[in-house]
Formats: sequence, structure tokens, C-alpha cells
Amino acid sequence: MMATAFLIFVAVMAFFVAAMVIRHLRTTAAATIIVVMVLWLTYAGLLGYFGVIGNPVLPGPAFLLIPVFLFVFLFLTRSEPAARIATTIPLGLLIGAQVFRVGVELVLHQLWLVGLAPRMLTYSGANYDIVIGISAPLVAWLYVRGNIGERAALAWNALGIVLLVNIATRALLTAPGPLHVLASEVPNRAIGTFPFSYIPGFLAPLALVLHVLAIRALRARLRGRQPVPAIG
Repeated sequence: MMATAFLIFVAVMAFFVAAMVIRHLRTTAAATIIVVMVLWLTYAGLLGYFGVIGNPVLPGPAFLLIPVFLFVFLFLTRSEPAARIATTIPLGLLIGAQVFRVGVELVLHQLWLVGLAPRMLTYSGANYDIVIGISAPLVAWLYVRGNIGERAALAWNALGIVLLVNIATRALLTAPGPLHVLASEVPNRAIGTFPFSYIPGFLAPLALVLHVLAIRALRARLRGRQPVPAIG
């Protein structure tokens, strides 16, 4: 039951991303993003389903982390198409969408209760990511209304990345395998258990992508640049 509910949550988030890009980007760009997302969901799902991520011998999470790292730091943070995407999608939407992290935290809490994740990965332990999820709608509303400026929004996004790195590092270092160096009451078996492998395989990268796009848009506004047309 829990696995089914989680898969529905993942599907809802995928449909949200698809709807967002269809609504705000031109057809070619939106179609490209959707195809890439579907291919990635298939890839990440297969890695989780066949136990590659949770393999106690191989550093399975690297099969997810390396592609995400390359995509974010070689494309999202540097390319002009990514800059156009960032300045076309409404900033309030990029910020407010981080509310989905509340759902992720609730799932992690349940995984701890059933022994698939250590307590440190939950809001009862050393995971403060829920703060970003809860505050996202408020920060988006305040920014859109003009009650806070670009620098405050940048600081919030930077904090979000720091908290995301905190939990991602702990999740990686408590997972079974050669990277397990943090002691915990139970290993982080959820990271390699399908469908919960979609937490590191889709939901965490989604949070990072939203932050990076928001930061690029905010920096563009600080430089006085006007939003550029959507790519297509």
C-alpha cells in the first residue's frame, strides 16, 4: 500500500513537471524535456527494480549521482538554453513547487518506522529539508508580492541546496555497500528498494533542478536582464 501511494506521488510530480513545461515553454523545448524525463524515470526505475542501486558490492548510487551531477553542472548552470528556461518559467512557480518536499519527508518518516531508513534521514533526526518544503509557498507568495527581494530569495534557495546536500550525503553514507561509513541503527535500505529508489533517482534531483533554475533566474534579474523568450 505504501509503495503504491509513493508511486502515485512520483507520477503526480512527473505530470506536474510535464504540465509546467507545456504551459510555459514552446512545443519543441517542452517535448524534449518530457522525453528526457521519461527516459530518466525509466533508467532510474530499472536500476532500483533490479537492485543495482542497493547492491552491497557496487557503489550503486553512483549510477544516479554521476549523470545528475553532469547534467546540473554542465548544462543547467552553464548553458544558454537552461538560462532561457529559467527566465521563462515564473519564479513564483519554481520556488513554490518545492512544497513537494513535505511529501518526501513524510515518506522518509514512514520508511524509518518500518526499518528501511535510519532516523537521521527524517525530520525527527538530522534532516531539516522539511523546512524548505513548508516555507516554499510562503516564500513564493512574498516574492511575487514584492515583500522580499531577489537577494532574500537567493538566500532561501541557497539554504535549500545546503539542506538537500546534507540529507543526500547522509543517505549515501548510510546506504549498504562500500560507501557506508556513517553508523546508524539501521542501514538506508530504502535508497535501493523500488519504488523508493525514486527518492534519490527523481525527487531529490527535481528539488536541485528547481533551485538551480530559480537561482539563475534571480541572478539574471539582479543583473537587470529581462526574461528572454522561451526556447523552442
